[in-house]
Amino acid sequence: MRLLIKHATLIDKDNAFHNQKIDIEITNGVITAIEKDITPKEDNHVITKENLYVSKGWIDTSVVFGEPGYETTETIENGLKVAAKSGFTDVFVHSNTNPAIDNQSVIHLMQNKAQEKITQLHVVGCMTKNAGGVDLAELFDMKNAGAIAFGDYKKPTPNANLLKIALQYTQDFDATIFAFPMNKDIKGKGFVNEGIVSTKLGMKGIPALAEELDLERNLSLLAYTNGKMHVPMISTKKSVELLKEAKAKGLHITCGVSVNNLVLTDEELTNFNSNTRLMPPLRSETDRQALIEGILDGTIDVITSDHCPVNVENKSLEYDLADDGSIGLESIFGALQKVLPLEVVVEKLTHHLGLLKENPIRTGTKAKLTLFNPTTDWTFEPKNITSFSKNAIMLGKKMKGEVYGIINGEKSNL
Repeated sequence: MRLLIKHATLIDKDNAFHNQKIDIEITNGVITAIEKDITPKEDNHVITKENLYVSKGWIDTSVVFGEPGYETTETIENGLKVAAKSGFTDVFVHSNTNPAIDNQSVIHLMQNKAQEKITQLHVVGCMTKNAGGVDLAELFDMKNAGAIAFGDYKKPTPNANLLKIALQYTQDFDATIFAFPMNKDIKGKGFVNEGIVSTKLGMKGIPALAEELDLERNLSLLAYTNGKMHVPMISTKKSVELLKEAKAKGLHITCGVSVNNLVLTDEELTNFNSNTRLMPPLRSETDRQALIEGILDGTIDVITSDHCPVNVENKSLEYDLADDGSIGLESIFGALQKVLPLEVVVEKLTHHLGLLKENPIRTGTKAKLTLFNPTTDWTFEPKNITSFSKNAIMLGKKMKGEVYGIINGEKSNL
């Protein structure tokens, strides 16, 4: 198969052709030429699109699909279809499954389900058995089975010594621990941000302290062990400051943020739409602005869609009874462009946390590309949702930019 991408503006600050219009020839999944103008050959499949842009393939470091166990929310097959449509060549899939991803058998099951799909699935195994926070899971066996990292999806580790041991143990095979910060005692029964909005609405709030206290503890454990840690999502101003200090000290730490916390605030809660119930919760405008600054100054490494499908019967409830979570793959690019420059969006969507091999856009390398138009204006509506679940917080929001598709080796949806 020979593809020829014509007249595409390249967004890749590490490439000599950055911000220039180029042609890219791909033969059998490998980039064979990058030039200002390439004459099409007879067997070329020529790709031309309006206002075409191209970048390295996008990566989402925090998604869940439900399978195995909760296939009605999302199957692996459909989830990867949604990811490919949304511009992602790679996704890190976490355990929101039954059984939990705490052994190599479940990892092999998920990998088999993902074979031959355009988007590549990378499994984040549970840090503890059944994500219960009591005993370590079979980390070394899961690493050998292909687990890319370890963490209990959106569950903190109350036992500090257990997290310490995990950070020490995984150094033997160079693994990263995903540590979600949330102090359960401070959180209590809260389910939204503690602030003016929650007080007005009579909702139980989660203080910013719940995140920050746990994050401080986790960073202290990281400094003590000299392990590798990724904080999957932060939501407060002080969390940004804590991570900036940790990076200045040289700790092996990376950090992510959900698109929801970059674009929206707790003002969204006023209509009691259960799709706005998230973890971490939507915070104040002051926090949102601090997160934006954290993105711009490099404190925050990646942005995730935080794609979390939930069945309608678990969302169509009174607000305090509804499940946390929103789908986000199909709206992340359009939403981010409303608050961040294009080059920053692409940079944060192509960062792999050091967990994947570098895949530069140059001749002789595998083609792993995302094609898009950054200027299209549109509104996110139900018709735009391919996911089985429809719990989308961005419904009705104005978007900027559309994805055309991806090329991942010899596979493409263009």
